[in-house]
Amino acid sequence: MSAIICKELCKTFHQGEQVITGLDHVSIEIKKGSFTCLSGPSGSGKTTLLNAMGGLDTPDSGEIWVGDTRLDTLARGALADMRLHNIGFVFQAYNLIPVLSARENVEFVMQVQGVAKGERRRRSDEVLAEVGLQGMEDRLPSQLSGGQQQRVAVARAIASKPKLVLADEPTANLDSKSAAELMALFESLNEQHGITFVIATHDVRVMGYARRLISMRDGLIISDEAQQSHSMVV
Repeated sequence: MSAIICKELCKTFHQGEQVITGLDHVSIEIKKGSFTCLSGPSGSGKTTLLNAMGGLDTPDSGEIWVGDTRLDTLARGALADMRLHNIGFVFQAYNLIPVLSARENVEFVMQVQGVAKGERRRRSDEVLAEVGLQGMEDRLPSQLSGGQQQRVAVARAIASKPKLVLADEPTANLDSKSAAELMALFESLNEQHGITFVIATHDVRVMGYARRLISMRDGLIISDEAQQSHSMVV
């Protein structure tokens, strides 16, 4: 079964009079329950592809299917609803709300979903424990290390029980130990809960966790290989 299907995606950007190719007729299928990395240098198109998959950016042409829903033709409200209930996002900059506690940050998406207060509390504490932050539920982001903040971001992404998690350079601001712990957490969530992960990265240590490694350059997929995942070396 497919989690995502992209067909002939094209995307260009304009910088003054210069036209930059973000995606050049990219077609790809991501299987449910898979663990995939998109790799490549800055400007290769990996983040553009990831954002298109998550409905954060719209291609100029082509089709994007998440399950049996065509994402690129949805109206704004339907697209927001689709993302809210089906896709979790983990960003390089964490994107936590600084005045909210770890628990409140995790609860935020569920609150928007309309989940009852008691259930939000139960589920947020459960996932914070799962990502190793039990006892830190009431701390503000400023009271947490970078690695701990990223774990809150992961807890927020999975608390709403998405089928798909998209992560953009999730280890970029982490030291080696925190990065290894985060990738081990992703691997565990993938194996235990069947969550589909697609990670955009240029970190070779992260690529080692992928069971499928897709390399991009100049908006093109230049290689697509299955591989045996292995632990990150700290």
